[in-house]
Amino acid sequence: MEEFRHCYSRLCRESGAEPQETVLQKLQELPRGRLDLATQSLTVDTCRALGKLLQKEALLTELILSDCMLSEEGATLLLQGLCANTIVRFLDLKGNNLQAAGTEALGLLLRQNKSIQSLTLEWNNLGTWEDAFAAFSRALAGNGTLRQLDLRNNQISHKGAEELALALTCNASLQQLDLRWNNIGLLGGRALVNSLPRNRALWRLELAGNNIPGDVLRAVEQAMDRNRERQTTSRENQARAHVLSKEVQHLQEEKSRQFLDLMETIDKQRKEMARSSRASAACVEQLQEALNERHSVINALKAKLQMAEAARVLSEQKAQSLGELLAAAEQEQQSLAQKQAKEHRLEQQEAAERESKLLRDLSAANEKNLLLRNQVDELERKVRSRQEQLFLARQELSSATAELKMRASQAEERLELEKKRSRQSLEDLEQLRAKEVEHLTRHLEESERTMQERVQRLEASRLSLEEQQRLAQLEEKLRLLAQARDEAQSACLQQRQTVADAQARASQLGLQVEGLRRRLEELQQELSNKDQEKVAEVSRVRVELQEQNGRLQAELAAQEALREKVAALERRLKVIASDHREALLDRESENASLREKLRLKEAEIARIREEEVQRASFLQNAVLAYVQGSPLRAMSPPK
Repeated sequence: MEEFRHCYSRLCRESGAEPQETVLQKLQELPRGRLDLATQSLTVDTCRALGKLLQKEALLTELILSDCMLSEEGATLLLQGLCANTIVRFLDLKGNNLQAAGTEALGLLLRQNKSIQSLTLEWNNLGTWEDAFAAFSRALAGNGTLRQLDLRNNQISHKGAEELALALTCNASLQQLDLRWNNIGLLGGRALVNSLPRNRALWRLELAGNNIPGDVLRAVEQAMDRNRERQTTSRENQARAHVLSKEVQHLQEEKSRQFLDLMETIDKQRKEMARSSRASAACVEQLQEALNERHSVINALKAKLQMAEAARVLSEQKAQSLGELLAAAEQEQQSLAQKQAKEHRLEQQEAAERESKLLRDLSAANEKNLLLRNQVDELERKVRSRQEQLFLARQELSSATAELKMRASQAEERLELEKKRSRQSLEDLEQLRAKEVEHLTRHLEESERTMQERVQRLEASRLSLEEQQRLAQLEEKLRLLAQARDEAQSACLQQRQTVADAQARASQLGLQVEGLRRRLEELQQELSNKDQEKVAEVSRVRVELQEQNGRLQAELAAQEALREKVAALERRLKVIASDHREALLDRESENASLREKLRLKEAEIARIREEEVQRASFLQNAVLAYVQGSPLRAMSPPK
């Protein structure tokens, strides 16, 4: 921050002005990431230096310039510097009485800056400059980073509110808007209400102190509640989708680890099988050598047997020759012949015994040879069966891995389908809700027009009835006046007759009678005037009462109709909310079923893995048991 202070001083001196001491003190006490210059009167040179610094300053995230009495040029220089800034997130310009140039600079800031998320513009009278405020609203419509905007006490009229409503229909990032204590009025409030169905991001809109009717405020509050519910629902769906994606990723990692472990075990088993095959091959070679030795022994015995047979044949030939030679001396040497015969028989018996013994040895050797050949054949069959089992195990492993991959892809496809369905259902619900709201608004407008036409017709009928009543009253008054006139004429005739009769006797009273007549006429005229005034007053009061009664009845009927419409709308909203909740519950149940399916798939994978491990262990144990319990192992020499 000391570098920031030095840069500010250097820029002020380069522009030919001295740096402000209060600003230097604030910069000296500057906390990290926050510049607070509230209630400091900033000059144009200071604003120019700060604008240049803010173009490249990468440490400030909050800039507070409230009640700084900024001039038009100073505010423009500061805001131009902030246009190129990408770090500042919070900007407070409260109470600076910004005018047309400052409002246009704010619009330029909203168009070019992509980092400011909170903007406070309270007590600035931006609404008094309609063209500049319209430009500001158009810039707000195209901004995509601002989240919070404070426009309290800015003299915003209904035209400014209409510009803001147009901006809200295009803006998709603003979440909080404060418009309290302005001059928005009924028209501006209706414009804002009409723009809210097309804005799904705004969830807080303050409109107190704007002379807006209560129904418009309630409509705004309902729209804000819907946006809040929509945002909470979208956040929950995103969180659930994120959790499900994490779970799927974890499952894939676990499956890959399991697959690698299984491949390692298979490699180990393959190495052990190779070692056992090498050991069995060594045993077979040793058995072959032993068999060759036995063959050589058998060949030696056969050679000895042939030699013995040859010796026997020679001995027989010798015996025959001796018999022929001694045939003449048999009698003489009978005893010797008998002895020799006995010896010969003994020799023959011994030769036979030797021959039988050799034959038995030969048959035993042949049997042993057959047994060894059978054992070799059995070992070869077992080796082939082990190779076939290993091949089948590899095929089962490949099929299991393919099936696992296929199931994982199916689960991912189902998850994507469910996400698409949930998004489509939410969009359909929003479209249905918008259509129903438009239909209801059209129906309300049509009902208002019909009510107005009906009120006009009733007013015309009432006027006609009043005219008829007034004519009847006038006719009645004319009839009464005619009767009074006739009565007065008859009375006058009688008085004339009495006067004529009494003229002779009361000539002196003629003047008095004439005066009394004039007095009577005056009184009658006054009485008729008073009667007419009274009748006019009564008719006027009656007409006013009838008008008030008609207005009250019309207002009551309109209020009843509005109450019925409000109740119908509330019921409709409740039905829509219940349908929405049911749809959410259905989505949650579908998500739960998907989690259950994933859990079952994990259990099945674990079971398959355990079966593969058991099968491999069984195969290993069988091979070890076969190798350990084989007679070839007993016959093989020790290592």
